[in-house]
Amino acid sequence: MTISPEASYRLRYGAGASFDVPAQWSEVLEQQLAHRSVRSYRPDAVSDQTLAALIAAAQSAPTSGNLQLWSVVAVRDDERRARLAQLAGDQQFIVEAPVLLVWLADLARARQVTTALGSATAEGADFVEAALLSFIDVALAAQNASLAAESLGLGTVFVGAIRNRPLEVAAELGLPPNVFPVFGLTVGHPDRLDETAVKPRLPQQAVLHHEQYSLEPQAAHVEAYEELLNAFYATAGLPSSWVNRVAHRFGSIAGLKGREHLRTALNTQGFELR
Repeated sequence: MTISPEASYRLRYGAGASFDVPAQWSEVLEQQLAHRSVRSYRPDAVSDQTLAALIAAAQSAPTSGNLQLWSVVAVRDDERRARLAQLAGDQQFIVEAPVLLVWLADLARARQVTTALGSATAEGADFVEAALLSFIDVALAAQNASLAAESLGLGTVFVGAIRNRPLEVAAELGLPPNVFPVFGLTVGHPDRLDETAVKPRLPQQAVLHHEQYSLEPQAAHVEAYEELLNAFYATAGLPSSWVNRVAHRFGSIAGLKGREHLRTALNTQGFELR
């Protein structure tokens, strides 16, 4: 259902949001501002044709130097999804979704292509830059796929907890060296989408800087956001406080939920990070 640009801004930034609407607006902008995480799915399958369209959208994302340093594993098998759900914090929606896409930083293909030429050792893939390129590539691709899915009436949610126990995920998916699971994305037909609210984001003044970065003025905007999001959480029956969530994640090693070992896991999977 089409809504006005003003309503789209209010959905994303709260009822009090006020923006000058640009001269041109589009269904893509409306779709993007209406994004919400979907964690409740009907059992209906996602067809092979739809999956192919989502991957085509993913492959249409920008990729540095056309290197295409990513891959994705589509997991439909119920038992495998259940095992992956257990590795990713026992999140039930992974079990319920008809398909889980596990997005991979993939340097194996580039290494294979390079060494097959016989004149290069692929040592350039041992550096942080190569790993960074692959992580950026896969994030851009997955976001394209998510937006494409939503444009077809499907729901999605990203699963960062795939990184809680990445080596076990790699073993479950049969990943070779130089391939690393970065995050998951569940895709399915939403159940009770009308009950899934669009979560407000930080005011633009906290994230948009002009000419140079400025940290000090952000405090007031974070304070206003805290009040807005607490009201949202209260309506949704969720624990309050965005600042507490941030502090819980970064205040101690425990908040990383096992991801403090990612460098070791990356090294084990062949990412040397020189």
